[in-house]
Amino acid sequence: MAAQEPSPPSSLEGNKPGFPKTILANSHEDKHLCNSCQKILRRPLQAQCGHRYCSFCFHKIVSSGLQKCSACIKEDLFEEPTSILKQGGAFPDNAARREVEALAAVCPNEGCTWMGTIKEFEANHEGNCDFMIILCPSCKELMRANEQEHHNERECPERTLNCKYCKEPFLLKNIKAHDEICPKYPMICEGCAKKKIPREKYVDHIKLCSKFKAPCRFHVVGCDTSVEKEKIHDHERQCSYEHLNLLLHFIMGIKVSLESLQPQSLEVASHKLQELHQSLRDLELKMSQLGGVGAAPIQGACAATLSTSFTPLPSAVGAALDLQLQSEKTKVAELSRRCQELELKVSTFENIVCVLNREMERSCATMEAYNRQHRLDQDKIEILNNKVRQLERTVSLRDLSIMEMEGKMRELSAATYDGVFVWKISDFTKKRQDAMAGRAPAMFSPAFYTSKYGYKMCLRIYLNGDGTGRGTHLSLFFVVMRGHSDALLKWPFNQKVTHITFACLF
Repeated sequence: MAAQEPSPPSSLEGNKPGFPKTILANSHEDKHLCNSCQKILRRPLQAQCGHRYCSFCFHKIVSSGLQKCSACIKEDLFEEPTSILKQGGAFPDNAARREVEALAAVCPNEGCTWMGTIKEFEANHEGNCDFMIILCPSCKELMRANEQEHHNERECPERTLNCKYCKEPFLLKNIKAHDEICPKYPMICEGCAKKKIPREKYVDHIKLCSKFKAPCRFHVVGCDTSVEKEKIHDHERQCSYEHLNLLLHFIMGIKVSLESLQPQSLEVASHKLQELHQSLRDLELKMSQLGGVGAAPIQGACAATLSTSFTPLPSAVGAALDLQLQSEKTKVAELSRRCQELELKVSTFENIVCVLNREMERSCATMEAYNRQHRLDQDKIEILNNKVRQLERTVSLRDLSIMEMEGKMRELSAATYDGVFVWKISDFTKKRQDAMAGRAPAMFSPAFYTSKYGYKMCLRIYLNGDGTGRGTHLSLFFVVMRGHSDALLKWPFNQKVTHITFACLF
């Protein structure tokens, strides 16, 4: 037997926590779990106390200094110094690693059917699964790995595109803004209707385009007509009277505005400005006077306060203050006692919460195992349902075969091989009524033969007649059928046929 290959070397061996429990194809054992992250051990290290940790978890614990082993504390086996976790205080547990890597595993990603061992999962499948959920670095949307390329090319709102005109990159959300500034974006001339003019050449085009409509030179005085460049002179000649009228109104408006600015108005404005300056100086003077006068009284008030602050208090007032102080001390003591009681209750509740958390973790693990078993049962049920459907199809095909065989058996039991056939028609009245109503106008007899390897024949009867005899006669026809021995027989068929019809009323 070939020796087991070692796990492939990796530069990322120490920067991953344990494997998720859902990776196991079977139920897990506690010895395969990390005592820190409670997941399947990855690169297990064994501490001096004997407990196992993932390499990542152990280095994370001891990165902040010496730590107590939580598993030893939980199992009430804490003992210094063996239960102290420290840098260099653990060794690689290769036996546990080989045991873990040999466990049967399935891919935990939904929809993936990969199966193998944990070693194969870590070496070949982890990080390469097409069903792995990843985060788009641009739009932060979650997707499967096999959908990333399609998402980046077609769906990501933050994806980068290259402009098909100027070839410059831009974000999809900025496509409209880019189209408005793209120098190569195709423009359409509003005058000559020429298409695909680059924006950078559009200004030069409209300067030379004789069909482009430009505003009249008199638009500043009120002419709102836009005229093609080649017709601008015709427009000025035809509308010269209107242009002069607009220009006159514009000049008259300017004249009125200038007349409103008379010297008298300017003098009034200057007088008001001087009054405002004088009011400002008066306010500044009053503020300075108020500041000088108010200093002395304030200083006197402060001195009076200082001189009276050391006046001895009466004895009755001192006793009242002592009594009030004692009352406050009593209240403080009572509050301290209540705080201690509340702290005790809080610690009790914290312990209860810890116990409930552990129970919840165990319940979650159990529920997860039940869910996995339920999924396996559902898969088995689906397989069994497929088999049942296949069996049902097989049974239906068998039923059809049996029906065909029964028909052939009835045909063979009714067939004769001497050229003589007696056809007895039962329920004649009912069948004739059906023929008259058109529900079953014709009936065929079972096949019969002239000999075992002879001609195959049958009779066809119309109980209400056929052709010219419909409704008045009964029509009977002799039918030569295709048989298995036709190649041995003489054709065309030239045998004598005798029909004898009996009406038997029993």
